Amino acid sequence: MQEPALGSPGALRDVREHTDAADRNKGPILEVLARVLPRRGLVLEIASGTGQHVVHFAQALPHLTWQPSDASTARHGSVIAWTAHERLANVRPPIVLDVRAWPWPLRTADAIVCINLIHVAPWAATLALLDGAARVLPHGGVLFLYGPYRRGGRHTAGSNAAFDADLRARDPAWGLRDVESVSDEASARGLACEEIVQMPINNLAVMLRRSVA
Repeated sequence: MQEPALGSPGALRDVREHTDAADRNKGPILEVLARVLPRRGLVLEIASGTGQHVVHFAQALPHLTWQPSDASTARHGSVIAWTAHERLANVRPPIVLDVRAWPWPLRTADAIVCINLIHVAPWAATLALLDGAARVLPHGGVLFLYGPYRRGGRHTAGSNAAFDADLRARDPAWGLRDVESVSDEASARGLACEEIVQMPINNLAVMLRRSVA
């Protein structure tokens, strides 16, 4: 039976969501991930959002299995639609994961990727993310964080300061975090800060690795 043409009354509605920011940063992020992620294994993506990131990474790194997740099921449809559109066999169906709700639905992962979450959540969510990563990751496993941060208590650009003010106006519990505070809290949980990479548009990529001892 011939499928209905796209846009015809019988065609399936395309529920893929899209953000320009994800399109802009997925390439630079992939360059770092290709270098720091393991050669094989399961990668848990926390706060998958639209699903643009996970399908881009899964296409480029087919040797890895990807587990998208989001605290809201409202975003799951877009992730599923992107995965189906790209016909990817190495992306699992998304799961509900709120970093503050333990136990997490996934008990083990070889690496964790978390993009643009920390600044749009309370500080308690950052601590819960680090707690969970310390439990889920194997020794030597990587937690990759990406987003805007302060360094030494100061904003790295005027645009970041304006963004921080806007976030705090929307929710006083939100805002850009000091990367040193995140690193210190991670270290206290056995996650050593291995590398910080300056990324486009005043963002940082932060690699934390669980102690091998």
